[in-house]
Amino acid sequence: MILGSTGSVGEQAIDVAKKQGIRVLALSAHKNYRRVAEQARELAVSAVAMSDEGAASSLRVLLADTPISVYAGESGLLDMIQNVEADFAVNAILGEAGLKPTLAALRSGKNLALANKESLVVAGDIVMNEARQNGLAITPVDSEHSAIFQALRSGESREIKRLLLTASGGPFFGKKRTELLNITVDDTLAHPTWQMGAKITVDSATLMNKGFEVIEAAHLFGVSTDKIEVLVHRESIIHSMVEYIDNSVIAQMSVPDMRLCVQYALTAPHRTEAVIPQLDLLTVGKLTFAAPDSETFPLLSLAKNAFSLGGGVPAALNAANEVAVAAFLERRIPFLAISDTVERVVLDMKHAASAHTLEAILDADREARERATALLTK
Repeated sequence: MILGSTGSVGEQAIDVAKKQGIRVLALSAHKNYRRVAEQARELAVSAVAMSDEGAASSLRVLLADTPISVYAGESGLLDMIQNVEADFAVNAILGEAGLKPTLAALRSGKNLALANKESLVVAGDIVMNEARQNGLAITPVDSEHSAIFQALRSGESREIKRLLLTASGGPFFGKKRTELLNITVDDTLAHPTWQMGAKITVDSATLMNKGFEVIEAAHLFGVSTDKIEVLVHRESIIHSMVEYIDNSVIAQMSVPDMRLCVQYALTAPHRTEAVIPQLDLLTVGKLTFAAPDSETFPLLSLAKNAFSLGGGVPAALNAANEVAVAAFLERRIPFLAISDTVERVVLDMKHAASAHTLEAILDADREARERATALLTK
């Protein structure tokens, strides 16, 4: 099943499934019921879910001549995940909304191809424990974590010296804070390498996305954040690397195309015929690296601090960021207000470090959203 099927990763997952002959049994999305109707007919799925209940009602009309079951709302989505017997769930839902579907997939015995990094940012310990207790695999779909997942086949976990996460640097690489005062939404969405949804593109521009990926890597691969280093790599050819204790560095390289990540998440440890173009290193010509500018883009360091505090603090980080990015995309706040707001909320919510149950973490999430909204409406 593919959760979040109308987004960028969801669409690419469908493309991979078709090219690899993988049967898709179910789909979910939020509001784009017309596209889901097209996908459902093309793939002949058995069930679909729309988290927006109005969209679900409209979808039922469009699929009335088919035997496809239509589920509505958050509870309907969770029911569909429970009821449909699939081997794998691809979770490409955007934001914190993907957490409960992640847990539902694991609790219903499905291996997980995870593109929803917020599941691990918000409740990484809970998610990883659920997978271990059920004997299930979580395979990463993010390009950086897919690269590390592949490179880790060259050694054992006790032999890891560092994980080297690469970052494109986003559209504002090399700029200082004073140069970002008049940045527009259109400027921000002009990513130099990847074609992604609006929210994740903004996160890439602030380096928040890379901060999330540091937290995600710590949970997925069982390493401390002081063993994770971020390198700006503008060409986006090396997707990440693992350095071992003998100082050898294993890198995974390819053209920047998320379809490879989806493909390997579904077929690992085996490889199947390519769905992406071949890498031509002569055309690439050179590969460059630089340190991230943590002064201009403070959210990367803030993410590491939030992880160190633990509990519900990473959830507060994510929640405040979701509120601030939404306000920016609605053109209600300037670009720099995103990081200013997130920093303020996280600094004010260190008490959330004591939150360790799912209920307490979700309470921290709600509190952070309220604090961020209050700051942005002053």
